[in-house]
Amino acid sequence: MRRTIDIPQWLELALTVRGSKDPVLVGPGETRWNTRTPDGPGALQLVRTGDTTVEAEAWGPGADWMLNQAPKLLGADDDISTFTPPKGPLADRWRARPFLLGRTDRLWDSLVGGVFGQKVQVANAVKARRLLSRYHGDKGPGPWGGWVLPSPERTAELGYADFHPLGVERKRAEILLRCAREMSRLDGLEQRTPQQVQARLERIRGIGPWTSAMVTASALGDADAVPVGDYHLPNTVAWHLAGEERGDDARMLELLEPYAGHRWRVLRLAKSAGSAPKRGPKLSLTGDGLHMEGSYMKNRGRPRP
Repeated sequence: MRRTIDIPQWLELALTVRGSKDPVLVGPGETRWNTRTPDGPGALQLVRTGDTTVEAEAWGPGADWMLNQAPKLLGADDDISTFTPPKGPLADRWRARPFLLGRTDRLWDSLVGGVFGQKVQVANAVKARRLLSRYHGDKGPGPWGGWVLPSPERTAELGYADFHPLGVERKRAEILLRCAREMSRLDGLEQRTPQQVQARLERIRGIGPWTSAMVTASALGDADAVPVGDYHLPNTVAWHLAGEERGDDARMLELLEPYAGHRWRVLRLAKSAGSAPKRGPKLSLTGDGLHMEGSYMKNRGRPRP
């Protein structure tokens, strides 16, 4: 099954689709996505065929759903008409490489990614998600193969020991198992507002503001999502919006407030511009003991004896 989708000439496929987390990019003009749709497993391939066109092809029982979802994955529901980027380098970056926010409408997929991403490096979370699909999911119906995440029902049958080979410790495993058992009560939640979705997800023990925001950002294309509790984002925002090397959640929210409605877009823009300088304290052994060196000394004063 195929369809042609019109896109803006300036749209970069990789920038738009990457934000939804689930699709796998294979090049600047091509992306592939396996998922479990309401109609069954489906596979989608998007290939840019012209300045303003993308060819979508889908396979499997969920092919029709995938083709209908393809424009949303490419940001068709995103509205950037009211967005004014922060002045300075970020505004220049936006003018050079604007992007749209795609949505998958697959809450389960985003929950798996969000839970696995709690307090670990992105690469480890991605690896755990792929291994869960390979060990306990289904073969993708597309010609390139790949795997589809196990259904919530199948996942709920697992024990926490089944997650050890994935590199997932007991705490995150038990959170995901709770989510899997709760999914039947979340049917149709994708149709509600991001605020309603976040509030409902946070009623599940182990799901907090960081995870719920990451879910709405990827599943719903939530342009205003703010993952409070992130280790790096407050520093990144403080650096790019105020020239400050360090920040906390309160400072991040304060700096993002003028961009309400587009705060996730600003976060994506700031992240694409690079992290804040990494200038943590260094320890050196001298004749009279241990001393802090570097910018930490200049900004915070000498350590107490």
